[in-house]
Amino acid sequence: MAKERKSDWHTLSGLPIPQTASPEDEFIPLTPAGEAPYTRGIHSSMYRSRLWTMRQYAGFSSAEATNERFKLLLKRGQMGLSVAFDLPTQLGLDADDELSYGEVGKVGVSISSVEDMKVLFEGIPLDQVSTSMTINAPAMVLLAMYIVAAEEQGANKSDLKGTIQNDILKEYIARGTYVFPPKQSMRLITDIFEFCASEVPKWNTISISGYHIREAGSTAVQELAFTLANALAYVEAAVEKGMDIDTFAPRLSFFFNCHNDFFEEIGKFRAARTLWHDLMTKRYQPSNPKSCMLRFHTQVAGVSLTAQQPLNNVARVTIQALAAVIGGTQSLHTNSYDEALGLPTEASATVALRTQQIIAEESGVADVVDPIAGSWHVERLTKTIYDEALRLIEEIEEKGGALSAIEQGWQQQEIHLSAYQYLNEVEQQKRNIVGVNYGTMDEIEGIPVLKTDSTLGDRQAERLAHLRETRDGEIVEHALSEVALAAKDGRNLFSHVIHAVRARATLGEIMNVLKDEFGTYTAPSGF
Repeated sequence: MAKERKSDWHTLSGLPIPQTASPEDEFIPLTPAGEAPYTRGIHSSMYRSRLWTMRQYAGFSSAEATNERFKLLLKRGQMGLSVAFDLPTQLGLDADDELSYGEVGKVGVSISSVEDMKVLFEGIPLDQVSTSMTINAPAMVLLAMYIVAAEEQGANKSDLKGTIQNDILKEYIARGTYVFPPKQSMRLITDIFEFCASEVPKWNTISISGYHIREAGSTAVQELAFTLANALAYVEAAVEKGMDIDTFAPRLSFFFNCHNDFFEEIGKFRAARTLWHDLMTKRYQPSNPKSCMLRFHTQVAGVSLTAQQPLNNVARVTIQALAAVIGGTQSLHTNSYDEALGLPTEASATVALRTQQIIAEESGVADVVDPIAGSWHVERLTKTIYDEALRLIEEIEEKGGALSAIEQGWQQQEIHLSAYQYLNEVEQQKRNIVGVNYGTMDEIEGIPVLKTDSTLGDRQAERLAHLRETRDGEIVEHALSEVALAAKDGRNLFSHVIHAVRARATLGEIMNVLKDEFGTYTAPSGF
């Protein structure tokens, strides 16, 4: 008898794998796609009637440079836009803030005012495209800038389609670009829910994100459980604000990672839809079926990309994207092979987009709904992930819910332990990573790396100085004072922030007003 390659068989996340699954295993009962609990997909015909949105994440340097990249991707077949902001913007800092020095435009586009936002989308009609913005603590301000930029193009905000990430709880858990204390952050989020429900009805007001939780080192089960626990916290906050579940829940969206374990990831997505339906139905009994449909965007795993032999990343991205499509994602970003080295070049970004197009047009996986349904292995993984994620959600609720557990540092600690275990497995060669600890070789020279403009910070500071010189200072000060009053007396802030943006108040100025009223915060690390 041949010796097995391993002595212990588990998925990437540590779930046990028997040699063969069997029909005697416990499975979730299958209903057709488009029917509750949506294990097989939220639409009856899925990609036979409409492909997923190919939404490549892009943003670097100036608004002008990112605008050029957007137009290139749209020309080459991208279906929607996805904006990466630089770290100062993510933290609500203007480009000329002393804390922004050296970081302007480095990992995303620099946006300090509505004038930058208008340049970012120049020549792109905002009432005809769908835009996703990865922004959290200052999400209200950036969405206000987008709305004003669209109105100044001649668009109506009721026609705007897109998503803001707006998920602050995962920032406390895994990513770190939070500003305000949890209670005040939750208020900003529910103010956005309330405003958009009536004023921007086609906008997805939150993208509840497991992606960064997974990038920080969680397992697939933890990614799902922590994400849905956060989602329940947002739902409960909105309900406590007096909102009816069916006025905001249909616009909730999710954002998941897709890692290397092909079948585990497919099972995770199928389990996610089923579990969200069951949680929402049991707890809130919504009248609108869309209130318990889990719609999600997927990005393949950035943490899986290697700087060693970077062209190997094309294979990793393809496997992960294929799993996301088979799992039923609504939109997808495929990483570029050079992202462990730097920002994507034009050539690598094109390869990433073409990967999605080849899967859509040449592989055949989009020709049938839930093509791996009925596989004993996949159905067993779907049920196992569902059960394990539900167990973790119940454990979080015993700690008082997601926000209380975050304040205790519990999710953070669980992620640290999982990340430590994974890295130990790699270092001890219990887990092989091609090019890192297996299949190593002398590196091929000559992979081009995109360089950002080192003078951008100075140029952005000059633009801000010009803006402040040419705007009406009295109108700006009055608008900022109205933001401060609304923050203090509990009124919905969004209309006041829009007014301040329209007056040409900057991102940092609006955020500083809110900091004065709300304070700032440092989350526990979990150590």
